Amino acid sequence: MSTLSELSIRLSSLAVFRALLRDPVIAALMDYWKAGSTEEAVSRYGAFVSALYDTGKRTLAGYVQHIVTNDENAYIRMIGKGAAPEEALEENVCQELSILQAVADLTPEKMREGLAWEGYLPGFSVKKVDIDRSYRERCRNIGKLGYGIYAKHRMFFLDEQGRIIPVQNPDSIRLGDLIDYQREKKIMINNTLALLAGKPAANILLTGDAGTGKSSTVKAVVNELWEKGLRILEVRKEQLHAIPAILDELNTNPLKFILFIDDLSFQKDDDNFSALKAILEGSVSARSRNVVIYATSNRRHLVKESFSNRDGDDVHRNDTMQEILSLSERFGIQITFQKPDKQTYLHIVHQLAKDRGVTLEEGELDALAERFALARGGRSARAATQFVDGLLAKQ
Repeated sequence: MSTLSELSIRLSSLAVFRALLRDPVIAALMDYWKAGSTEEAVSRYGAFVSALYDTGKRTLAGYVQHIVTNDENAYIRMIGKGAAPEEALEENVCQELSILQAVADLTPEKMREGLAWEGYLPGFSVKKVDIDRSYRERCRNIGKLGYGIYAKHRMFFLDEQGRIIPVQNPDSIRLGDLIDYQREKKIMINNTLALLAGKPAANILLTGDAGTGKSSTVKAVVNELWEKGLRILEVRKEQLHAIPAILDELNTNPLKFILFIDDLSFQKDDDNFSALKAILEGSVSARSRNVVIYATSNRRHLVKESFSNRDGDDVHRNDTMQEILSLSERFGIQITFQKPDKQTYLHIVHQLAKDRGVTLEEGELDALAERFALARGGRSARAATQFVDGLLAKQ
């Protein structure tokens, strides 16, 4: 039996890392090893190299290292929970890492051994990696690096079936891109750092006028801290009922998570109102050590009120209003993003213009910026950004 045939059999015996057999590159490699005729082998070898190219990785070794360290399996989940794997499982991991190391060590020349073909065959780059060492490094830093989809992505959303899906092209905004609102940003950062440090962290409600940067601040915090183990999952208002199940899933994950609810508001008697109230009862962070809720709203009290709510014939009208007001009070921290005054607005415009290379004279820039804000219904950080973007489009 040839060395490659032995490796093929050893690879098919994987148990802990068995999901890797479904990886397109590994599957194409095993298909190549199973080829019967020379013509079939040449074709399958080309398919294997093509699959490797499609991953964007330059080397087979680098790709194997990547899929091994990010694989979600029983062993890494146990490590993530802080549990000690039993001896048999630890031995399995050692053996399987050595098999995967042999795959990573394959070269084009080694792959072609025994192939009766002297014509063209595509090659691939080669480098040396230490699979065992990189995997143990991942295990030691699991609280920052994570595993599975959470190792590869930082932002997620909940789809219609309640599945957690990674955002392929996340907003890359950073805190340095957000001008002013220093106090508000500091509160957000300090609370999130507490979460990352395993300390008690509060759920946060960000309120204020549209365009003041509430949502952007939440995403910027994630972009600043994701390398420390922070991830964000956006949940729409109509998906609030799914949060308890989400917490069950995330609670055993070694990373820290922000559940982000954007533009939150309710109608009176909205079922989602009761769902969120139940979730916030006490403290989510007390039940789930690694998850907090950050929500934004243009409304201070979250529930759309009318004069009939205030002056209606409800016998217990005061109790009803107190219940409505109590929802926002269930967030441990409330941050208000005020609409900027003229001086602050123009300061934002000046800074954005400077950063983006707009060279208008200051007086002209101010006059145009004020005119733009008036046409947009008022000053805001969003209006300042849109104004400067418009100037850039005309240059």
